[in-house]
Amino acid sequence: MHRYLKSWLGPIVFSFALGATAALAQESPAHSAVKPAPRDANWKGRHEAFVAIAKKGEVDLLFLGDSITDAWGGEGHHPNSDGAKVFQDRFVPLKAANFGIGGDRTQHVLWRLQNGELDGIKPKVLMLMIGTNNSNNNDNTAVEISDGIKAIVAEIQNRSPSTKILLLAVFPRATAGNPEAKKAQSDKLDAVNAEIAKLDDGGAKVKFLNINRVFLGKDGSIPRDIMPDQLHVSPKGYALWADAVKEPIEKWLKD
Repeated sequence: MHRYLKSWLGPIVFSFALGATAALAQESPAHSAVKPAPRDANWKGRHEAFVAIAKKGEVDLLFLGDSITDAWGGEGHHPNSDGAKVFQDRFVPLKAANFGIGGDRTQHVLWRLQNGELDGIKPKVLMLMIGTNNSNNNDNTAVEISDGIKAIVAEIQNRSPSTKILLLAVFPRATAGNPEAKKAQSDKLDAVNAEIAKLDDGGAKVKFLNINRVFLGKDGSIPRDIMPDQLHVSPKGYALWADAVKEPIEKWLKD
């Protein structure tokens, strides 16, 4: 009798255990880099300004990212930002808009995309560079940052399948307080770039482009005339950046 009862109960107990495990997995919070999150009231005001730009339409080329992208300038940005002249001369004629916000991490960009910044537009090309703000100290691991970037790419593709994504490697930086910390952050960003490079599908929908060499000196250091604070880009740096991405952007815009 016990043998038959055990045989009958076995699959039920096993199924219950699997269900409980799955429920626990669903309840476990995702790490911060992939959990969409807004910021403060000023940030929301900037986001809403971008939503308004999107609703007007007529955007063929979209820049998306954090402060390094923010400083390209354009509508909704400081008129004297370091990249503003290059942006006005070289990208505005291509029907470009800039949705970069200083301080953003992957989770903030993800939230912005889910809350209207692609409503009304289907850019032919979107240039994405994000992740450096997730890399501070122990904020996020390389795997987590990569997950965040992958989530953004997936969100773009879901909302605008026709958009070609020019995915840039996270730029070099040397802002940590000591050589060991600088190396740890640099190694983390190298690992992120190696992982997100796998998103490149031969340029069909995603092209990964590492232009970091244009910002570095022969000894591998970051020249102050290109990144004065070893993170943000100077006007000279924005000109180098524009040159480095010109070919894929113009090619895709013509397709």
